[in-house]
Amino acid sequence: MPALNDPLELPCGVILPNRLLKSAMTEGLANSKDQATPRLAALYKRWAEGGTGTLITGNVMVDHRFLERPGNVVIDGNGGETALQDWAVAGTSANNQLWMQINHPGRQCQRQVSAQPLAPSDVGIDLIGMFGRPKPMTETDIRDTIQRYANVAASAKTAGFTGVQIHAAHGYLISQFLSPLANTRDDQWGGSLENRARFLLETVAAVRAAVGPRFAISVKLNSADFSKGGFSHEDSLRVAQWLSEARIDLLEVSGGTYEKLALMGDQGDEDTPDTSRHREAYFLKYAQGIRNVTKIPLAITGGFRSRDAMQQALDSGSLDVIGVGRPLCSQADIKPLLAGEQSSLPNWEAVLQLGAGWLGPKSSNQKIRTLNFGAATQWYYRQIIDLAEGREPTTHKGLLRVMMKHMYSERRMATRRAKLLRE
Repeated sequence: MPALNDPLELPCGVILPNRLLKSAMTEGLANSKDQATPRLAALYKRWAEGGTGTLITGNVMVDHRFLERPGNVVIDGNGGETALQDWAVAGTSANNQLWMQINHPGRQCQRQVSAQPLAPSDVGIDLIGMFGRPKPMTETDIRDTIQRYANVAASAKTAGFTGVQIHAAHGYLISQFLSPLANTRDDQWGGSLENRARFLLETVAAVRAAVGPRFAISVKLNSADFSKGGFSHEDSLRVAQWLSEARIDLLEVSGGTYEKLALMGDQGDEDTPDTSRHREAYFLKYAQGIRNVTKIPLAITGGFRSRDAMQQALDSGSLDVIGVGRPLCSQADIKPLLAGEQSSLPNWEAVLQLGAGWLGPKSSNQKIRTLNFGAATQWYYRQIIDLAEGREPTTHKGLLRVMMKHMYSERRMATRRAKLLRE
């Protein structure tokens, strides 16, 4: 069985230097023109030199009109090529892999960015007023967006990134197409699973045509949405088979949407991982199912903290790569873990739950759980900014203080961006 330090050769011929992958985390470090910045280069240089074999960036958006949040990098004819190249050089400085995650938010586009986002259907999100009701995409919109994914992938390759990841999870646009709850279309893009998966598969084909056969393409896919009547695990198994036939190089398995925050232990009554709130490797059992139907190299992200659990997951044969996200915000250097000198990466979830007591961390109210999730996420945003600005990560500041500071900062960023777009 492979060890954490062992390399992995992907179907395209790209070699991952070890079995640890930094999963995508939104950074919010673009400038007001939606371009990459020196802070992104500095951040990814720290992660590269920290020893993680494969780094996946946060959302790089394909359309300047629709962002996941203010501060997203966008590639949409807005320039910034030199900054992209600097990011790629810094992010591969330790002979590691740096893959650009490509995304479109669909209906998960905040009101402060767009009052009416595009989505497969006009099904909105009832989530504390954060999102506007979406406009259903036309055939022209769909074809244009698929081509945008391909254009961004080509730009990533030109800039020096070593691969791309197509984000098809967590309730963003492609995940919306896959979900029968979000996609109520009755044309070739909706209805049957084959039709709902068409957007994803045509995007993969367009990206492959744009980057060629020797460039790494990953897809991030939900194991399930954990919503009754939504994208199920059985759907995920079938889509994984189609992705295998499309010859992707790595499938990263995750789960949930903004409405079902699986990564924070908020699974619904449907397709619920057993005791995943209290254990590592949230989605391991789902990876086992995918492994049974396809031989795509698999990565699992969600809950990994201890070296023993990571190695046991590799020993199970259910996956090939261990995805880690939030622990890398407070510890960029994981070489001690790889060398067996450290038993576990930082785990701040218990501390954050105590710190969020003012919001009622065990509340059954969806809006309160969403606020808790947002507060914790912004606490990690603070650590990312610290790393990007050359400081040691902040771990002692309270959730309320950090959340309010970030809400103010993002509002200012959105205002400056909107003013620039009007000029």
